[in-house]
Amino acid sequence: MKSTQEYLIAHDIKPSVQRLGIMEYLLSHRTHPTADEVYWDLQPSIPTLSKTTVYNTMKLFVEQGVAIQIDIDERNARFDGVVEAHAHFYCKKCGCIIDLPLPQISWMMSETYGFTVDETCVNLKGICEECKKKS
Repeated sequence: MKSTQEYLIAHDIKPSVQRLGIMEYLLSHRTHPTADEVYWDLQPSIPTLSKTTVYNTMKLFVEQGVAIQIDIDERNARFDGVVEAHAHFYCKKCGCIIDLPLPQISWMMSETYGFTVDETCVNLKGICEECKKKS
């Protein structure tokens, strides 16, 4: 597996301390964080980090294909470092976002309808198992 630095370089992103820290955070925290959450979690270990840097870096990561923006939560843009096709489930009670496997929908669209799929976004909303247990 490529190092984070090699991964960013392969996607035409100049690796800086801030960018490396943000990418490593996205890859190791599968919580689909907001830019503010990334900032608050990383700022103690990267004192030179600013909110503007986090927002600009997230935008760059999405543009360069190393992260995706998830607009499943009406209040916040969330980010995911896993860019392979998968779906998301959003719990309307606790706000958790869970990754779900997605069948080869891009391949099926290509084979069945002749579509070329560049991006896949499947979002499901409901109540997670933990919240259902609490009810």
